[in-house]
Amino acid sequence: MVTVVGLGFVGLTTALGFAEYGHKVYGIEVDAARLAKIQSGRLPFLEPGLDEALRRHLGKNFLPTTDWESAIADSECVYYCVGTPYGEDGQADLTYLYGAVEQTLQAIHDDKFRVLVTKSTIPPSTTEKRIIPFLEEHGVNVPEQLGVANNPEFLREGHCWEDFTHADRIVLGVSDGRSEGVLRRLYAKEAAPVFCVSLNTGEFIKYLSNTSLACLISYANEMSIAADAIGGIDTAAAFRILHMDKRWQTGTIRSYFYPGCGYGGYCLPKDTNAFYARTKDSGFDGQILKHTIHLNDEMPEVTARRIIRAAGEDKTVCIGILGLSFNPGSDDVRDTPSAKIIRALNEAGYRNIAAYDPVAMDEFQVRYQLDCRCVDTYDQLLEQAGTVAITTAWPMFQDVKSRTNSPVVDCRYML
Repeated sequence: MVTVVGLGFVGLTTALGFAEYGHKVYGIEVDAARLAKIQSGRLPFLEPGLDEALRRHLGKNFLPTTDWESAIADSECVYYCVGTPYGEDGQADLTYLYGAVEQTLQAIHDDKFRVLVTKSTIPPSTTEKRIIPFLEEHGVNVPEQLGVANNPEFLREGHCWEDFTHADRIVLGVSDGRSEGVLRRLYAKEAAPVFCVSLNTGEFIKYLSNTSLACLISYANEMSIAADAIGGIDTAAAFRILHMDKRWQTGTIRSYFYPGCGYGGYCLPKDTNAFYARTKDSGFDGQILKHTIHLNDEMPEVTARRIIRAAGEDKTVCIGILGLSFNPGSDDVRDTPSAKIIRALNEAGYRNIAAYDPVAMDEFQVRYQLDCRCVDTYDQLLEQAGTVAITTAWPMFQDVKSRTNSPVVDCRYML
């Protein structure tokens, strides 16, 4: 039994999607004209596939209504699909969400456990720092009386029904096992993988998805401006040929869209800096490219600070560096992040540093003069190190946590 509050693109798709699973779903909509249209079996907007689903489930598994009391009384989950517009300062406006939650609380007259689920897009930490305190201010004991969760949507207008019924992943931000159990049962018929993560992580994943797309669009536009500034470039052809790179076709391009220590090697630093310099000479100062270089220059310091937090203030502790090449599968140490990280550690006063790499140690010692000694084996490094940092994602390092009791800093996010 589910109540969905808000029957816009996301809410109506969610309500009918749960009805398709076989659940009984109440749909609450405050816009009288929209509600009347839905109750008559017509969509209030164009969305392929949703019209047929509405005809299948209206009056059966799907009951659009204004009766909060009956809907809430009968439901185990309450889904909020209301607007969260951003204001002049860019902050999400939670007015509609708070109002819907308040009406839910007013409609509860029993002690049944329910899960309040935000499907509206809300910034990371909103559930934890704003919604839960809001409930507690209204006398609710979370999670004993009510569970709280978020379930971000990944729906494209024009493809909402397809995206719900053929989802590629389901994300549930939860903080207690009881709520997780309720939501897992709700999605029991879903073939897509279901990921239960922390409240903040659930919210973050939605923003990671949308801001990634925004960045890609903006960077493509910035490069088109740079092409215009330089002149003589067929931008459309250049992008079409770019997309023929097999890494786009096979999906291996995603390995570049993953956090780490920054890029290194020969090509990326050289070419990124050279192209930025050329665009500036042409009169266009591309800010995304500029900040790409700036952030990469900062990453060794950022990474060193992460390692220092784990190592503590004792600067005599041995810090073990796993990986010296800029990339696994290579012995290339040109402009490798590992060297910059070790240099930053040295400058911070940490000079008891041991390093191991399966293929790149000889080349590293020739190229760099740092306070760092290379050890012969992986085991030797683990024996000596009081703190271990993975700086190159060699697959052999995946078992490191099972082989040492020392703190491990996964600078490559590979564990």
